[in-house]
Amino acid sequence: MSGPLPERPGALARLSAGLRELYVAPYRRTFARARRDEDDLFMMVVLADALGVPNPVSYYTVELLPVMYDRFHDWHRRMDMERSPLDSISCC
Repeated sequence: MSGPLPERPGALARLSAGLRELYVAPYRRTFARARRDEDDLFMMVVLADALGVPNPVSYYTVELLPVMYDRFHDWHRRMDMERSPLDSISCC
């Protein structure tokens, strides 16, 4: 008859981390690309009014503008715009 397994929290944590890495590693780039695409879409929704696209939820997204301005430069460079398309934001 076998007894209970010895308790080794460090070994269990390492095993868990190894298994997580085994399953997640092949998809890490895919997850990162999906997250970036979602962030880009969210940026577009928040800045739609400023870009000239009618936005029915602009009343709710106006509070997010200060947060989005911090990431605006990276976004417009990723969208292949050399300069900021907004007159109110001059980040370059």
